[in-house]
Amino acid sequence: MAGLEAQMSSGSNPDVSLLYDINGLTDDTPGWFDRVMEFVGEYGILLGLVLVVLWCWWGARKRETLDDAASSVAAVVWAPLAAAVAVLVNVPIRSFVERPRPFKDHDGLTVLVTGKNDFSFVSDHATMAMALGAAVFVANRKLGFVGLGLAVLEGFCRVFMGVHYPTDVIGGFALGTAVALLLSPLASALLTPVARAIGRTGKLSRLVWSPTAAASASGAVGLPGARESAEPAEERDLAA
Repeated sequence: MAGLEAQMSSGSNPDVSLLYDINGLTDDTPGWFDRVMEFVGEYGILLGLVLVVLWCWWGARKRETLDDAASSVAAVVWAPLAAAVAVLVNVPIRSFVERPRPFKDHDGLTVLVTGKNDFSFVSDHATMAMALGAAVFVANRKLGFVGLGLAVLEGFCRVFMGVHYPTDVIGGFALGTAVALLLSPLASALLTPVARAIGRTGKLSRLVWSPTAAASASGAVGLPGARESAEPAEERDLAA
């Protein structure tokens, strides 16, 4: 009842109304579900996105040539870097806007996570999640849809948990996407030569390129020249 009264007092503000609608779902959920959502929204989805990035990296190594593998791995490496850059960009935004957490200004909310005393806009979790999802989408379309889906779920969880307004999440989505996409060409130009250089080394080369896996993939579809493209880079250099 307190939540309903608070929602009515919010007037025509759609941001606050949607906050109460989503957070109000906790009134009908069991305690164990709220605890699961607390873990998923705070840690679980970000962990899932890290696993998606690792999965994407594992596949990027299996390109037919070192050049293709280096550019693909560079795109994957940009994903966590994009998330870090986006969060750094958010630091001055939060300090400038200084928006309090919703439960500090509105009564009747069910808050599933305690200790959130910093500012609310923009959501760090939504920013990181969408930056990871958008960057993975650039590297791998199929896995990118998985990443974007997880990012949207992260945004829903933050509102469901009562720690963010919907506009906090939307702002995080916009910031994460902007950083991941706008800086992607620059990141590729800087990271691809580094990845190519690592691919030509001895022990660390498999971080960038897996010739055995590339040869197996090429042989499975009967592509000509599979053996030449799968030669270790150092052997090709010696032959030259």
